[in-house]
Amino acid sequence: MAVTVLLVALVVSAGAYELTLPSVAGAEARVAAIVHTHGGELAPLPLPVKLSEAVVAVEDEHFYANVFVNVFDGAARAALATLRRSGDPGGSTIEQQLAKQLYPHGPGLGGTLYEIGLGVKLAVTYSKPEILDMYLNAVYYGNGYWGDWAAARGYFGVTPDHLSWAEASMLAGLPQAPSAYDPLRHLALAKQRQRHVLDQLVVNHFLSESQANAAYRAPLPLASGRRAQPPETSSRR
Repeated sequence: MAVTVLLVALVVSAGAYELTLPSVAGAEARVAAIVHTHGGELAPLPLPVKLSEAVVAVEDEHFYANVFVNVFDGAARAALATLRRSGDPGGSTIEQQLAKQLYPHGPGLGGTLYEIGLGVKLAVTYSKPEILDMYLNAVYYGNGYWGDWAAARGYFGVTPDHLSWAEASMLAGLPQAPSAYDPLRHLALAKQRQRHVLDQLVVNHFLSESQANAAYRAPLPLASGRRAQPPETSSRR
């Protein structure tokens, strides 16, 4: 009975906290503002399959699970990172990472709770494709490339839906640390990160081990110095 009372109290407290948070109804407009502020373009639908699967595999393998399972898993990892004072090592959910990008907040436990709460709001307000769409459009991939369209065109000269597995796994690893994993300046570190992304694709059954190894060995036609070109269609929506 004591456990039940405690759980009810926690649910009520969480619900009350959610009511104090800002609305996420304008999340898509915030994404558009971020991209346009940095001179980018919103990528057109549908979602690029290979890049989407690579991002889910490395950033949030429970992304398509029940929202409460995913939130609990991401909250636990984010809280652990906060207690260790090491920051979030890419362990929070995609919804939480998107919330952090769209709704800046302070550091520490309070900031983590804010991020988790807004992540929940995003999860219950938007579909999974919509959330992943916003995430891909809003994150920074280094070298001035905001969003997957700019990154795919800037690094490889192709649109996101034409990325190879080698290219998609490279791009998916960049948002965690765009400068450290910059493939134009630190290719060895970028390849290590790509290997991790490919290993996660195998673990999550998106690729076989032989396919992952082939992607790792495949050449990367990095377009050094090329800036992203404007797309023919400027919005997924």
